[in-house]
Amino acid sequence: MNVTYREALHLALHEAMAADRRVFLMGEDVGRYGGSYAVSKDFLAEFGSERIRDTPLSELGFVGAGIGAALNGMRPIVEIMTVNFSLLALDQIVNTAATLRHMSGGQCSVPLVIRMATGAGRQLAAQHSHSLECWYAHIPGIKVLAPATVADARGMLAPALADPDPVILFEHAQLYNMEGELSEDDASWRCDIVSAAVRREGSQLSLITYGGSLPKVMQAAEMLAAEGIDAEVIDLRVLRPLDTDTILASVRKTHRALVIDEGWRSGSLSAEISARIMENAFYDLDAPVVRVCSVEVPMPYAKHLEDAALPQTPGIIAAAKRLLGKS
Repeated sequence: MNVTYREALHLALHEAMAADRRVFLMGEDVGRYGGSYAVSKDFLAEFGSERIRDTPLSELGFVGAGIGAALNGMRPIVEIMTVNFSLLALDQIVNTAATLRHMSGGQCSVPLVIRMATGAGRQLAAQHSHSLECWYAHIPGIKVLAPATVADARGMLAPALADPDPVILFEHAQLYNMEGELSEDDASWRCDIVSAAVRREGSQLSLITYGGSLPKVMQAAEMLAAEGIDAEVIDLRVLRPLDTDTILASVRKTHRALVIDEGWRSGSLSAEISARIMENAFYDLDAPVVRVCSVEVPMPYAKHLEDAALPQTPGIIAAAKRLLGKS
């Protein structure tokens, strides 16, 4: 069946709620409004206000409540409207949820799932448009996921809920309307939350990306193929822990790496990936690792400036050609 990314998330949430009464959803506008991105539409009527909880505008407060519920045997899913607002809950996420297993000597676990929209491209300016996945991928004690396909949007929630530790799901806002095929055979979309995915096989260079940049990278790979350039596309999917083995296997095959990251270049996830390649596959490289990242400015509101600030398909193609000495 053909579904949108939003519908795939809705299906995953509905399945989780129906299967386990310990699972509940809380966040701003998740109930009566049906979610800021309509992912929880109609859930309030079906599951009731005890399990679909609209919260006050206090990320620090309701993320803390989610941690307390997880510690007491529940399986909370906390929705934060946008990644920028998650900074208001950093103390709860970084200093509490991520550390409790370690600080309790393994006696406590926090099986908490936090969902949040991330990314730019919708003219919502700097307060609603940044890609801060790297900040969370820096933190031990949590898993960080970035589903970039309809199948992963459908398949990542169940293993996230089964994990005994906190899991953050980053849903790129530009993907909600993206459509894709989703087989009724769950083997096609069930997935783990430890492995990267090879989205396109190739031999001449590796294009490494995640989240909202994947469609642009796939388009770039097809356009490069039309010019006789065979690019492999790696979708990281899991940002912590990084699947270094899949990255290195690709680089050792193609001997060139181009990392596309909607985050800012300085201190970015692309920098970490580049370092791991240089540390582990330096002698397999035929050229230095190249990166395409967002321009280091707060995200502009004006459409032409927003587009200019973000990685785009033409820039990815140009970088790939330079890496191959074809520019």
